[in-house]
Amino acid sequence: MKLGLFYEHQLPQLWEDGNERKLFSDALEQIELADRLGFDHMWEVEHHFLEEYSHSSAPEVFLGAVSQRTKTIRIGHGICLSSPNYNHPARVAERLATLDLISGGRVEWGTGESASLIEMHGFGIEPKQKNAMWREGVEQTANMMTMRPYPGYDGQFFTMPTRNIVPKPVQKPHPPIWMACSRRDSILRAARHGVGALVFGFVEASQAKVWCDEYYQIIKSDECVPIGHSVNANIATLNGMMVHENAEEAMRRGLDGFKFFGYSIAHYAVYGEHRPGRTNLWRRFQAIKDDMKETPGSGSIGQPKSVREHLMGYADVGIDQMIFIQQCGMNKHEHICEALELFAKDVMPALKEREDERVRRKEEELAPYVQAALARKPSMPELSESDIPNVEAIGIVLERCTGTDYASAGGTYADPTRGGAIPMASRESFAKSTKVD
Repeated sequence: MKLGLFYEHQLPQLWEDGNERKLFSDALEQIELADRLGFDHMWEVEHHFLEEYSHSSAPEVFLGAVSQRTKTIRIGHGICLSSPNYNHPARVAERLATLDLISGGRVEWGTGESASLIEMHGFGIEPKQKNAMWREGVEQTANMMTMRPYPGYDGQFFTMPTRNIVPKPVQKPHPPIWMACSRRDSILRAARHGVGALVFGFVEASQAKVWCDEYYQIIKSDECVPIGHSVNANIATLNGMMVHENAEEAMRRGLDGFKFFGYSIAHYAVYGEHRPGRTNLWRRFQAIKDDMKETPGSGSIGQPKSVREHLMGYADVGIDQMIFIQQCGMNKHEHICEALELFAKDVMPALKEREDERVRRKEEELAPYVQAALARKPSMPELSESDIPNVEAIGIVLERCTGTDYASAGGTYADPTRGGAIPMASRESFAKSTKVD
């Protein structure tokens, strides 16, 4: 089973100057350590306006820093919000490809819709639109990374003309696609789209087996029609994690933070009302934390032996990756690092044993089904050579609009109103170059 880390950049109040800077710096140190210790993936969310719960509103910037601090760990958007209202598909394609280039081809493209009104309404999205927005954004971003040129698109949620989106990613045809899932129906939808299921929910191994079996049944069926240009058949789920030789100390260090993670989700997505800049989540959480008796997903908070046995249960039922939430609530940086090191020493070896062989057998088994699924995918037609348009420079358009002939206005430059000394070719020289194919 693969092993990943999950980052929300949680920052409970009271806030002080320097807290956010330390938050990001500590996270980079933790991920750098995890890379050295042999963790397989790290995942970074995208959220907006979710005070205390997540200060990760620009994951593409943070992940760029991660790419330069690490060598082998896979770098995951967990997730990149896919609605064109959040992120224009062309900008997503450009950012993913750039991150893939500077990381040496280590990007995982997690996608999702968002689940909170405070975010959706902040960007002019209604809940009933979000699934269609997700589909349009993901499908066209994938097309942009694989087509030269991209033919253009006139859709329900965005429109753009023919352009060639650059750069292109290292991984071909594009980085592996995942979808955020929280319920059975979304896990099955991920399988129908041929993408990995990032199950952002906490389930016991027995329930995980049911979801895993159903997911792979669809991957192998005619229902699987890839939204991208590859099939990423993987299912991942979450656990909290804090490991210590003393079980009670592990709980003391990690359980409150894990509870705060769940409380914050309830506040923003289920029960709460939020006054921007005023509501204090941490103070509210303190008042009720002892009432939170049931803590699904906390089985990886404890001694190494119990954590190892707990996780082997998920590996045995076919979960491909377990992602751990450590950076939550008031969990301390030094405790997180200590837990990572102990986990790597006493838990990781059993989970990594024969992992390469498992992946090889799985890929061989799925290969004919993946080939059949890709054959079912409807492809966006390439433009014929005669249909690729010429795009005029703004100078030509301005001349036509203003009636000014810049070439006869004197000087070296096509537009004498421009400042600076940009050594552009004269119009006569430039005209010669246009005759060259």
